[in-house]
Order: sequence, then structure tokens, then C-alpha cells
Amino acid sequence: ALPVAAETDAAPAAPPRFASAGRIASFRDLPLPFLRVAGSPLARLDFIGGSPEPALFPHEDWRRHLHAAQRQLGVGGAHAPPAGMPALREAIAEHLAYARGVHCSAADVIVTQGAQQAFDLLVRVLVGAGDTAAIESPGYPPVLALLQAQGARVAPVPVDEQGLMTDALPPDAKLVYTTPAHQFPLGVAMSGARRRALLDWASRVGAVVIEDDYDSEFRFEGQPRDSLQGLDAEGRVAFVGSFSKTLTPSLRLGYVVAPPALREALLNAKHLADMHGPSLLQNALARFMAEGAYRRHLRRCQSEYALRRERLMAGFAGPLAPWLTLLPAEAGFHQAALLKPGLSVDAPQLAALARRVDVGLYPLQGFGAERDGLLMGFGRVAPGDIDDALARLAELLSATG
Repeated sequence: ALPVAAETDAAPAAPPRFASAGRIASFRDLPLPFLRVAGSPLARLDFIGGSPEPALFPHEDWRRHLHAAQRQLGVGGAHAPPAGMPALREAIAEHLAYARGVHCSAADVIVTQGAQQAFDLLVRVLVGAGDTAAIESPGYPPVLALLQAQGARVAPVPVDEQGLMTDALPPDAKLVYTTPAHQFPLGVAMSGARRRALLDWASRVGAVVIEDDYDSEFRFEGQPRDSLQGLDAEGRVAFVGSFSKTLTPSLRLGYVVAPPALREALLNAKHLADMHGPSLLQNALARFMAEGAYRRHLRRCQSEYALRRERLMAGFAGPLAPWLTLLPAEAGFHQAALLKPGLSVDAPQLAALARRVDVGLYPLQGFGAERDGLLMGFGRVAPGDIDDALARLAELLSATG
């Protein structure tokens, strides 16, 4: 028999060693409050931002185009090119030219797995450790987290009633991330003067502008504002969009309209990231758009979200007027509301109280805002439920003084 070593002879197991412990820690310690909120259960009456109404999804039209795409691909399916299926890229380019004034061809469009992958590709291609990147403040936390994970030096740029304050942009920034059509989370639209100033700054310092056009398909006031990309004569703007707000987040389909100088690098980064996207869903969406079903769906959603927005504005002009001020927004399906001075509770405390009566509220402080307020998304709350939720909120505020 083989000898059995005594327990005292066994060497203690060495802890695992990582050559890049600091890098691991940088990912482990990322502040991800937005992602934690997104994964928590929704209240029955929930004003979460960026979430469309599931009941508006066009199931019959989608099922028909999905089945047709499946028949076309056959049993074995097919790998999509890294840039995406050609038919979908063509459909996206045509839609953006019509709806957003974007100047592009199908060759400029790279289909991604949601807008977040587009941001990830852009950050990895443009920014290295120690490079400066500018971002709106308050702003979109997942992009902030991407920049921090890349080791960038993040320069927060304040926002006022005209949008991003271009005078505060740092001269050494490699990129700036902005939401000009419907600032996240405050909802303001960037003025024409600021748009021109931003493009002038990018030209002067050699920076890339990441234009996040996340929900401007839904517009309720004023004339449509063309995209920054459509005003860009030098190829400085990378235009990012997705179908998560207009259709459903479960599709995980987005896109970036790449400036010519970045196209090859972004394609290579995309190839390394996931080889190819879901060809079945891409083909189905291409058919859905080419047949006109997408535009019909957008018109239907526009009418429904306009009604919900009216109910939200009526509530803030009426029962909630003593305590809250709703900030104006021309587009999108959320608005920001500021708490008036002198209240006995702040926005985080009010959100905690509202949860007790099954109302979901989201403090602006969670997005880096210094002002005390709430993000009020109306995508998932029916008009009658909006009235109910705001009545509960008014009762809470009345009780707290």
C-alpha cells in the first residue's frame, strides 16, 4: 500500500495569484447603482426610466417576420458578418436619414448587441489608461462605469437648460459623451448654439463626440431637431442608437454609425468581442423595418406615450404643484422633477416612502445630480395608473409636511 502522508506534512494551499490585481480591483469596485436598480423588482406603479410598455410590442407583426426570417436562413442558420446583416444595416441607414437627419450609408452602420456594446467598443478603441474623457454630469452611469473600467480620467461636464456646457469641456479630452436630443436624466435638449460650439470644440482639439440618441424617436413638442451627426462635416461624431426603447430590451439590438476614421478599428473590436450577432433576429428586424411595420409601431407608441405624458404633466401642475416642479422635455419617455425648497424629506427619502405604497421613484442623485429631484419615466405606467400613483405621492408629501 502507498504511504499516507500525515496531515501535518501537507503544505497550506497558496492563494491564487493574479498579475493584474489592481486591474481586477478596478472592475470589482466599480460603482454600479444604475445596474443594481435595473435588476431589482419593480413596484406595481413604477416610474423607472428607459423602459417601454411591454403591452405595446407588436407581437403579430413580429412573429410573422421572425418566421419568414427563419425560413430564409434555413435549419442551419448563418453567421452574421461582424458589422451585422446587410439588410438590417441598409434598413437602419434609411430610417436614420428619414427620422433623424443622419448622413450615412449601410457601410457606416455597425449593428451591436444593444447600445451598451456600442459604447464599450468606442471606449476601448478611443481611450487608454490615463486618457481624459468628458461626460455629462449628471449623466448615464453605465458609460461612466465603462470609462472608469478602462482607466480613463473622467472629466464631468455640467449641464444647464441649454444642455452640455461646452465652455467647461477640457482641452485634452479624447472623447465626450452626450445626449443632445433628450439629456439623461434632466431631459433638456441641447440648443443650436451649443451644438455648433461642441462640434467646433471637437474639431479644435481632435476629439470624438459620442452622440447617444437613446429615445428621441418619441417627440411631443417643437420641430424635430436633427442629430449632431447630421451637422458634422468632419467625421467627428459617432451616432449610437438602439431598439431597446422602441421595441424591447430583450432583442439586444443596437447600432453605431461610425465615422470613417473609426470604422475599421470598431469592426475589428466588434469581431474580437463576439464574432457575430444574432442573424435570425437581425433578419427579422430588417424585414420588419423594410415592410413599414416599424414606422407604424412608432406612430402607435407615440400616441400612447403622449397620453401618458399629459397625465404626468397634469398631476404635477395640480396635486403635486406645492412640492415638486416638473422640468420641460420635448422628447423621450421620462421627465425630471425637482423638489421645492423647505420640504422635510429629500428625494431618496421620498423614494423609500413611496416604495411602501407600491410606487417606484428614482432620485436624480443616483445619476450624479446635485439637485434634489426624481426621474419620472412614464413608459411602463398606464394613464389611469399615473393618476393613482401621483395621488399616492401627493398624500405622502402632505403627511410629511
